[in-house]
Amino acid sequence: MIKLAETIPGYAYGEAEVATSSVSLRDLAALKVSAGFTDEDERYLRMAGEVLGDQVEQIVHHWRSEIIASIPNLAGHSRALDGRALPEYLGRSNARFRQWILDTCLRPYDQDWINYQQEIAIRHTSVKKNQVDGVRSTPYVPLRDVIAFLGVMNQTIKPYLAAKGNSAEEVEKMHTAWCKSMQLQMALWAGPYSDNRQAPKEW
Repeated sequence: MIKLAETIPGYAYGEAEVATSSVSLRDLAALKVSAGFTDEDERYLRMAGEVLGDQVEQIVHHWRSEIIASIPNLAGHSRALDGRALPEYLGRSNARFRQWILDTCLRPYDQDWINYQQEIAIRHTSVKKNQVDGVRSTPYVPLRDVIAFLGVMNQTIKPYLAAKGNSAEEVEKMHTAWCKSMQLQMALWAGPYSDNRQAPKEW
């Protein structure tokens, strides 16, 4: 497993503070079938992790600074309520974003992985957004924006997958595996958003 830094502020993968999800390994296995996610996809995700490993800073810069920053309703979620930039918040968030790419590709999809998908989702809702970094920004990121931006990430990741000289077939299979993983993650993220006791009306 590649970890970008010994300490990533707010990154708590596998730690006791992360609540156990009600989603079981059996539930995840069923989701994998629904998404068509196979053992071959797992292998190609590992390959993608090796290809993307030294490109994650460039990828996150592309997504955050070149795309999200130009979309006001998305950019605001990393800014103060009055629109001011929060560079320290953005820096910490970007570090976790970069690690998330590696976790997507290289972590085993076990109970710790399921639990952290729940944690990531909750940190986008009013239950935990802003708490980890102690900032005052928008209270939550609407689920519809998260889902909509998925297409942008899937489209723009492909050139990075092709950047190391892999065959066209390998690139296509890595990209397919990445897209299936995104579907799995969005299915898991929808859980906290759909719990009206936690995140009411945050679609």
